[in-house]
Amino acid sequence: MPSSTDAGDLRDLTLEQGTNMLQDYVGLPGPEDTPDAEMDRIVLLDPFCPPVGNCVPALCDLAVRGLKRMAMSDLRFPHTMRSVDNRDGSGTRAEGDNLRYTINVAQGLAWTPDAVQRTVLKGATARDVALDCIGRAAQSREPGAVALAAWAAAETAGVFAPQLFEILRDVLRNDPSVETVSCAWALTAALAARHLGDTHEVLQLAYRRLLDGQSASGLFPHVTPTKALGWGRSHVGCFADQVYPIQALARLGFADGDKVALRASEACAARIVHLQGTSGQWWWHYDTRDGSVVEGYPVYSVHQHAMAPMALLDLQEAGGTDHRGALVKGLGWLDSRPETKEAMISVDDGVIWRKVGRNEPPKLVRRIAAVTTALKTGWHLPGLDALMPAGKVDRECRPYEFGWMLYAWRARGVVQHLRENRPV
Repeated sequence: MPSSTDAGDLRDLTLEQGTNMLQDYVGLPGPEDTPDAEMDRIVLLDPFCPPVGNCVPALCDLAVRGLKRMAMSDLRFPHTMRSVDNRDGSGTRAEGDNLRYTINVAQGLAWTPDAVQRTVLKGATARDVALDCIGRAAQSREPGAVALAAWAAAETAGVFAPQLFEILRDVLRNDPSVETVSCAWALTAALAARHLGDTHEVLQLAYRRLLDGQSASGLFPHVTPTKALGWGRSHVGCFADQVYPIQALARLGFADGDKVALRASEACAARIVHLQGTSGQWWWHYDTRDGSVVEGYPVYSVHQHAMAPMALLDLQEAGGTDHRGALVKGLGWLDSRPETKEAMISVDDGVIWRKVGRNEPPKLVRRIAAVTTALKTGWHLPGLDALMPAGKVDRECRPYEFGWMLYAWRARGVVQHLRENRPV
């Protein structure tokens, strides 16, 4: 068995060598041993860049093993797993309880074999988790959790959750502002569930809010309408604010032949790909007005291995642009990055560490950049990169990161099925 340093520190290895080391540890077959129908998105990368196509199955298997360690009782998952001694191989401890993340895990595990699900979930299945989360989400009434639970209920469990769509309808009708991420999830949930029940109003309300919020640059703000955030933050949208609308609008564009939705998805995807860092970094905060980067750090590993692939592969399956080159670059950042030589992957701990950020007081540069760019588009205080350089590894790992990884790479035909399930 390789040590944590050997297996997790892939920076001095090719992706293929790193994959072989992980496979030695987990006993995972390579893509050539697995039918295409079982991992079509991974196979899609293989001829484009074989080393990366070989690496992804090993990362997905690591995700399964990590989730098994994270699983709590009562079909729940923690908020995070944190390194005990802030180093590789020191072990991790669970902190908190997170409903959103539990739903994300169900969404990802649903694309793994039943035996894998039961191993991770102590005898239960992803469907059991999705069903359990319906009541929890309805009680919470938190729009993001409600939208995710409605999506998982339909797609993972094949169940229509009317109480959740009633909450979403009320939020989208009456709340003065709605987070872009929650709005995108509501649209995706409405698409997933409309063959099971009436989601038309939720779909239309969410769709209209997203289109109204998208700027001429193609980017989306953090909330719609933006005035809810005030002048110092209204122009800023984070990476999550981009990827979930890309996903939702691509799915709608394909399912309904809606060219407006597909163009909106394409515009946002093209912009974030254009802004991608030279080492594959998916940056954190954007200026929606001119489509520039407000503040790049932290760089989150989940953006590299899960969220960008999930959205951009959905877009490609919907008939949109092929951004596999950007995905390969993004995955490559896990292997080698300019910010630090420390490992991002710790096989012994069963994690991919959460992010690389600046050496700074919490969120200081982000706050400064938000204010300076609000005062003048593109204005950044000189010297901040030298004064507070990036390179600090955040040694924690959250369950949703592995849930989305499995969903991004294991989902098979999920976009195409939306057209088949379209109500007559």
